[in-house]
Amino acid sequence: MNAHLQTSRVSAALERTGAWLLAFLWVLPLAYALWAAIHPSAYSAHFTLNAPLTLENFVKAWNAAPFARYFMNTFMLVTMILTAQLVLCTLAAYAFARFKFYGRELAFVLVLLQLMIMPDVLIVENYRTMTAAGIVDTIPAIGLPYMASAFGIFLLRQTFKTVPSELDEAARVEGAGPLQVLLKLYVPLAKPIYIAYGLVSISYHWNNFLWPLIITNSVSTRPLTVGLQIFASSDQGIDWSLIAAATLMTSAPLLTAFLLFQRQFVQSFMRAGIR
Repeated sequence: MNAHLQTSRVSAALERTGAWLLAFLWVLPLAYALWAAIHPSAYSAHFTLNAPLTLENFVKAWNAAPFARYFMNTFMLVTMILTAQLVLCTLAAYAFARFKFYGRELAFVLVLLQLMIMPDVLIVENYRTMTAAGIVDTIPAIGLPYMASAFGIFLLRQTFKTVPSELDEAARVEGAGPLQVLLKLYVPLAKPIYIAYGLVSISYHWNNFLWPLIITNSVSTRPLTVGLQIFASSDQGIDWSLIAAATLMTSAPLLTAFLLFQRQFVQSFMRAGIR
């Protein structure tokens, strides 16, 4: 008994140590970016406790590139994609979960196949499609390939299938139509899943880089990730303090949202996993 208890304590201590080590490795780049951003360039690689503090790097970075436009483009892009995903995924998941139609299982398998295909594989074909449609270098062109999410359809379908059919039948007996049942029964019960999926979608498309880099050519359409890459390119000169300040500015909304909604974030994923 004592040996088993001692083994459990050692195992718990190793798990805590590993968790703290991973947390330290995760925070380290962010801590360096914060140090470099709030100190003069001369101290970006010299860690001196009495180094002077400054916010001038943020002002210089903001004025050196059209970050206001980049923020607006990114906000419009993320909002457009998330809205389209929630509508399309909800309708598709509801159909797969509660309606019987010819070829339903085959259609759902085809949807799941999308999960096995990396988006980067389709970049050339997507570019050809956007070129044929004449919408290259536009915000809709960035978002169109992501508006129908196989992951979102699968996640919501599995959630909708856990809703007791008796509730669905009772609502229909009361005279509710299919759309009313969906909006007043299924959607409210799946609220934690919507929160979890929304957070993942926003985070992914806020940080998406490769496809926006290829499909955009002008300041009026570039999101933050592409704008930050151009700002940090070698022809702009390497100033780590300015780059760190710009990086913190572009990631600040996501970090702030995570800190504010950390509890809801964790609970949503826990409930999503349990379902």
